[in-house]
Amino acid sequence: MNYIRNKEVQREILVFVILWTVGILSGGMWGNPLVVVTVLAAGIVFGIFHFASSYHRYRDIARLSDKVGRYLHGYMELYIQEQKEGELAILESEIGKMILRLRNQADLLQQDKRYLSDSIADISHQIRTPLTTMNLIVSRLSSQGLTESKRGQLMIELEGLLVHIDWLIQSLLTISKLDAGTIKMQSAKVYVRRLIHSATETLEIPIELRQQSLVITCAPEVSFHGDMKWMKEALMNIVKNCMEHTPEGGEIQICAKENALYSEIIVQDNGPGIAKEDLPHLFKRFYKGRNSSDKSVGIGLALARMIIQEQHGNVSAENVMDRGQIRGARFVIRFYKSIV
Repeated sequence: MNYIRNKEVQREILVFVILWTVGILSGGMWGNPLVVVTVLAAGIVFGIFHFASSYHRYRDIARLSDKVGRYLHGYMELYIQEQKEGELAILESEIGKMILRLRNQADLLQQDKRYLSDSIADISHQIRTPLTTMNLIVSRLSSQGLTESKRGQLMIELEGLLVHIDWLIQSLLTISKLDAGTIKMQSAKVYVRRLIHSATETLEIPIELRQQSLVITCAPEVSFHGDMKWMKEALMNIVKNCMEHTPEGGEIQICAKENALYSEIIVQDNGPGIAKEDLPHLFKRFYKGRNSSDKSVGIGLALARMIIQEQHGNVSAENVMDRGQIRGARFVIRFYKSIV
């Protein structure tokens, strides 16, 4: 039996036999048969009780060890506690908690691996597409008989692709830094009107080329506490998204207000709106909605949300409805005030 082979049990048996023998011999030396019988009977009763309880305890420990071993070897059955009370019950409960934590961590690691694999595939695809186009343009530039006007047109297109790749790489690096927590946001008073003008400055020419109008409504005192530099990038990505989904001659509105609870920035367009199936996924990275253009990579809104959330704000998207008809898209950014 494994129980008898246990060195600790063998030592207990040896000590018990020695003490029992000493007790019997001592009773015999006194010449009192009653003492000998009493010691003999007490030893038998004590020995049966002690070694029976010891046997059950080692058996329970062996079962617990077997369950842990099965888990470590990949048997992921539900952990069920068998002990009812005592120190073994406490030990089994703590081991059960540890196994559940390990199981959750293993699941999270698997999810992270799948997410990393999908992200790498998406990034490779996003970079490969403009690189393929650039290779074709370079091949056409080296061809004979190319007119100067066509050559200039190809050079402009090549420069646009280089700018696009640079923006893509910078955005991906920013997302990676935000994921890693290496970007520290500043907390200072940001005046929203100044933020809006700064964020839309680089978009004025593209908006003008599309014959769109930009309407800004914001009182000079509206403000919140955050990082001006990073909020500029977040707001620019949201306005850029509205610009790309607004038809020529359309209108983009940006308004801001402040109350006792929060500061709010609303960006609204009069484009086709957001498809119902796209609304739950709009801020997921690399997600491209039904109305997205071919040049969209699906990271602008994801980056904007990460920046805003890093500053303890939130952003949501919805459709502008008028008599049951979609009249555009609306993005709402809110920064709630701290309550002391």
